[in-house]
Amino acid sequence: MNKLEKILARVEKPGRYVGGEWNAVKKDWQQADVRIAFAFPDVYEVGMSHLGLQILYHVVNKRPDTLMERVFAPWVDMEEQLRREKLFLFSLESQRPLGDFDMLGFTLQYEMSFSNILNMLDLAGLPVRSAQRGHTMPLVIAGGPCAFNPEPLAEFIDLFVIGEGEEVIHELIDAYKEMKQQGVGRRDMLRQFAKTIPGIYVPSLYTVQYNRDNTVASINPVAEGLPARISKRVVRDFDNVDFPTNPIVPSLGVVHDRAMLEVLRGCTRGCRFCQAGVLYRPVREKKPETLIRQAEQMIAGTGHDEIALTSLSTADYTGVARLVKNLLDIYGERGVNVSLPSLRLDAFSIELAKEVQKVRKSGLTFAPEAGTQRLRDVINKNVTEQNLVDAVSSAFQNGWSAVKLYFMIGLPTETYQDLDGIADMAKKVIEIGRACGVPKNRLKVTVSTSSFVPKAHTAFQWEPQNSLQELREKQKYLKEKLRDKSINYNWHDPATSFLEAVFAKGDRRLGRVLEKAWADGARFDGWSEHFNFDLWMAAFAAEGIDPAWYAYRKISYEEVLPWDHIDAGVSKRFLIREHKKAMAEQPTADCRTGKCPGCGLCPAFEIKPSILGGAEIAPLQSEV
Repeated sequence: MNKLEKILARVEKPGRYVGGEWNAVKKDWQQADVRIAFAFPDVYEVGMSHLGLQILYHVVNKRPDTLMERVFAPWVDMEEQLRREKLFLFSLESQRPLGDFDMLGFTLQYEMSFSNILNMLDLAGLPVRSAQRGHTMPLVIAGGPCAFNPEPLAEFIDLFVIGEGEEVIHELIDAYKEMKQQGVGRRDMLRQFAKTIPGIYVPSLYTVQYNRDNTVASINPVAEGLPARISKRVVRDFDNVDFPTNPIVPSLGVVHDRAMLEVLRGCTRGCRFCQAGVLYRPVREKKPETLIRQAEQMIAGTGHDEIALTSLSTADYTGVARLVKNLLDIYGERGVNVSLPSLRLDAFSIELAKEVQKVRKSGLTFAPEAGTQRLRDVINKNVTEQNLVDAVSSAFQNGWSAVKLYFMIGLPTETYQDLDGIADMAKKVIEIGRACGVPKNRLKVTVSTSSFVPKAHTAFQWEPQNSLQELREKQKYLKEKLRDKSINYNWHDPATSFLEAVFAKGDRRLGRVLEKAWADGARFDGWSEHFNFDLWMAAFAAEGIDPAWYAYRKISYEEVLPWDHIDAGVSKRFLIREHKKAMAEQPTADCRTGKCPGCGLCPAFEIKPSILGGAEIAPLQSEV
């Protein structure tokens, strides 16, 4: 028995580390010119539920000259074994140490995974700081939503990919392959990537200057030929882009164990707190015949018994009811369920919900986000209380007995009257359920609240977060207000949300804190059983940095933001206008109506939304 077999026998879930799943790809190592490890900084069960991993794994492994293997953050029991036996962190497909690869690519889905990135680098035997890595070590790459404020990780990542990766990954591989054959050194290679490939940001090639008041003075490239702003990459022909119709089937239970069919990318709604709604603009829909074909191939290739229609707002897909009916006509008799992960109140159709849940019935989830119409206008959540009343009335009349409601607390301008609105709404849903004849012992309303986190590239990026004390008082207040046997109240730990806000709005100086916290034991900060708030506060104190300055400070429009050199396509002028409209409680129309709100992306990127049979949206050139 070798060392690896020994340690796998000692850990709780060895299936996390062995690979060999259905549809996993194991290529001949010697035949690959470029070898990439896709690194997900969380456990297998979370990472294998991520569609982006499946997409890039498929896109890269289609190339005959390149291989991609996977690695996930080892759980604490596995880390202990790796360190005890002095083994390096390895990939699932070939069990090779990560240091053998040409590139190590991290996905940045959530700020609370940052400490895991440093830990995985260290377990791989690599220096955590980019400047300390040698010529023979893999290039450390990162992409995903958190790459749109890359600065807290600037000291650790060699290069960031800004935007969608399906096309830029080929350009990166081609350029790397050519330069590797020419013997180009690491620093020159990074400089060439930054100069020649749009969407590539190499932080070591940019300097940051600070003002005396600690704000950012400037962010500038160190040499000519480097872009002053790095624009995101956008897939233009979304209907024909590569998509994995034979995804890997996990070998153990994961968070989302189902076939994921991406029906559209982007969202037109314009919720002012929502970063994804900005980062994934413009909306692009796939044709229904493309989706039917992909679903057929996925079910045949995986054996999954559920097809999830995924996107930021699936109910907005043109002809979603017809698509669901077609899929159920084909697969319903085979026991394959079709699910919509989220339903909007105003797009809700009980007929659609009935169709979706013909095979297996489950609870319904809605996200009003705020308890009053005033606050919903502030955040531009264009739904009304009547929408909720209509939706839950239909649901209860058609056999549902459980409803989940999601809200955010700590939103800009929120008052206790808005919190009262959350409690009133939950109680109204209970009253509707009772009026519709739902048995008392079966009627259940679950209210969940998360804490508002201001994010880069949103209309609320200038806003402060509520203090920990304020958030805890609001949670306590709601807990009292929601005392009812039919209501279950859940809330998120505000300490986690505080740290998330610090890193979401942070700059390069936070790298010192991150490294200190990791060295002192920070791991799996998104998991309540491992998150250690006191450890983090000690790291901030040790580095002389006040986290409250990042999370609780209202920022002026004139200030240089740490992420101003990253271009998400939506103009700062538009975001300022949206922020002002929020403070005036004025909503902005959905651009699906055909009226362009003037965000600036379409003219700047020379692209238009691709909405099937939708209204033509003429960009407001003068407003950007």
